[in-house]
Amino acid sequence: MNGIAYASLAFVWWGLFPLYFRLVPEVPALEVLAHRIVWCLLPLLALLGWRRQWGWLAALLKQPKVLLAFMASALLLSSNWLTYIWSVNHGHVVDASLGYFITPLVNVLLGYTLLHERPRRLQWIALALAAAGVAWLTVQTGKLPWIALVLAATFGCYGLLRKIAVLGALEGLTLETMLLAPIALLGLVLWTLDGSGRFPAPDALTNVWLIALGPITAVPLLMFAAGARRLSMTTLGLLQYIGPSIQFVIGIWVFHEPFSPARLAGFALIWLALVLYTLDGWTVSRRALAPA
Repeated sequence: MNGIAYASLAFVWWGLFPLYFRLVPEVPALEVLAHRIVWCLLPLLALLGWRRQWGWLAALLKQPKVLLAFMASALLLSSNWLTYIWSVNHGHVVDASLGYFITPLVNVLLGYTLLHERPRRLQWIALALAAAGVAWLTVQTGKLPWIALVLAATFGCYGLLRKIAVLGALEGLTLETMLLAPIALLGLVLWTLDGSGRFPAPDALTNVWLIALGPITAVPLLMFAAGARRLSMTTLGLLQYIGPSIQFVIGIWVFHEPFSPARLAGFALIWLALVLYTLDGWTVSRRALAPA
């Protein structure tokens, strides 16, 4: 498969995640997260073992700063996953989709504030429109769209840490899950001992859904990594809207979440911001390719 196929499949997979999480609505979000971490680690370790790719792990033991950076990225990733799982199981799929719509603009803001990058004019306009959209949604509902902001902030900061990380996608994700797995496993054991855990469940199907969270999580991440190596950032940036678009459609037409015309106006401002952001990236990419 080519890069577009790999990346597109990954984003479609992520977009369909709400349908999967709704299969286990009776399992609390924190317990789902614990299962996702523990069962995700197993296929990653199996893949590394098959490839005999362990040298990086021994080298990391001599680099405490790198370990600290990955501890931070692991906490950001788990916070993002927990917020997303909770939002899906509590009827906020549309809010979650908004978070991933505005993530590219959060990346621009993080680049400006932390990496001292200079946003271009269209990027500034896009940021202003997105801020106006968030402000409008806040006025309409009387509260900040915190689910969207938490998802965008955690995933944006996670992406920033991974951008400067010394490990590849497979090794990095494995290290993050290795750091989180002891806490997740301890939680599962304690919930089982006090009887509050949902695993093992009386029905076999729930157990299958929870265990399958491992490959369900690992496979799209690996497909995304394979696609990202083959694609330009501009193409990857266009494809990344597949996921939240599918989530938005699922939230409105499958789960029938309320979506008023006033709320649509706020989303429209953010979508317009994304159009300008994408147009800016496409223009810059064309200029860079022109001499070649």
